[in-house]
Amino acid sequence: MDAMEIPRLLPAAARLSLGVYRSLFPVAFAAMLPGFLVRMLRRGNYREKFGQRLGFYTKADRQRLAAGGWLWIHAVSVGEMLMGIKLARTLQAGDPGAKILLSTTTSTGYAVARAQIEGSGMELIYYPLDLASIVRRVLDLVRPAQLVMVDKELWPNMVAECFRRGIPLSVVNARLSPKSERGFRRWRRWTGPFFGMLERVCVQEPEDIARWETLGVRPEALVCTGSLKFDFAEGDFPRAREFRALLARVGVPEETPILLAGSTFPGEEAALGRVTRALRERFPDLFLIVVPRHVERTPEAAADLRGAGLQAALRSALPELPPGSPRPDALIVDTTGELRDWYALASVCFVGKSLCAHGGQNPAEPVLAGRPVVFGPNMENFEALVRQFLAVDGAVRVADEAGLLRETGALLADPARGEALVKAARGVLRAHLGANQRTADLLRTPASR
Repeated sequence: MDAMEIPRLLPAAARLSLGVYRSLFPVAFAAMLPGFLVRMLRRGNYREKFGQRLGFYTKADRQRLAAGGWLWIHAVSVGEMLMGIKLARTLQAGDPGAKILLSTTTSTGYAVARAQIEGSGMELIYYPLDLASIVRRVLDLVRPAQLVMVDKELWPNMVAECFRRGIPLSVVNARLSPKSERGFRRWRRWTGPFFGMLERVCVQEPEDIARWETLGVRPEALVCTGSLKFDFAEGDFPRAREFRALLARVGVPEETPILLAGSTFPGEEAALGRVTRALRERFPDLFLIVVPRHVERTPEAAADLRGAGLQAALRSALPELPPGSPRPDALIVDTTGELRDWYALASVCFVGKSLCAHGGQNPAEPVLAGRPVVFGPNMENFEALVRQFLAVDGAVRVADEAGLLRETGALLADPARGEALVKAARGVLRAHLGANQRTADLLRTPASR
């Protein structure tokens, strides 16, 4: 769909909400700026293409982007970007001439995307700051045919300006945490008009339709497509063999039992270190792999493991180590975009942000890798999926560190039980197979308004 030449008038409620947002945004941005800058400094590479965040591009970038007619897919960071790239490839497979533009917010997401799309014909930019003048400048240049947000990233100026120009804006793999839902409901008078301007919202579970409708999304805009994150072939872990060879260089052969903790948060590395030390009384060769959710926490994670009595190697250093190097007690994966393939090496997987933090990370990836899953009590971000897993005995939930020790030991001692957990959980995930294709088909079909 091409952008309309005559701008559409925003609904009255949206104009009021937008006015309030524009008056408050500079104050809120100034308050958040110090934390934002600290995160950029920690993650590095913040100077590269920084001007794109303000709508400024090099001459070469402007020449490429000015072609217009882009199908623009925005993904905040690494996890969302990997989903966005997979969707983009599905769209390209159905239409090799599709002009696809990807954008992201973080430098880590940008680095992963750049490596993944090399030679694909896709373009990549940083998502612009949501100030009206910046948004207009970017849309004037890019002139997208439509804009697709992965998960739930919505910014009022972008939503309003796309609506005004007749650019369809959709949310795919729509995710709504209980905390976000409560906030949007509390402020529905102000946020509802923006949800009402969305072209489509593709939700993951049937029960999500009613939740998004209560936020202001039009009923006819809602459709259940399944989860993009859960839709990939079992056994699709191309780098697992490479990682297995890296472990062998430091004396961790294939038969070694491995406890792998994915997307960990502060406090969880220390707990996992203590659990590993205790389990080694029964499983002397047990090896711990920790993948912090934020790679800049690597020094902190290493210190916590040392405090628990474990010496950890860094994944980034493994290729440089000579074969036969002394075996460490643990490995910290200080690289990005690799977690899914590391899961394939595990004996038991712990899902981070669930024991010492709230929200939880994705429990489906280790299941698709064929590995049994343990998580803590705080899985709010994936509560619907967790309920389904637990209902069929497809995962193990623990209340605390003692429970993690007990249940991990039980799974290491009984591989058959782990296989049964995986089989049951995979049955739950089958409903999501084909989500990428269903979503791509919808994006190719103009919605009626």
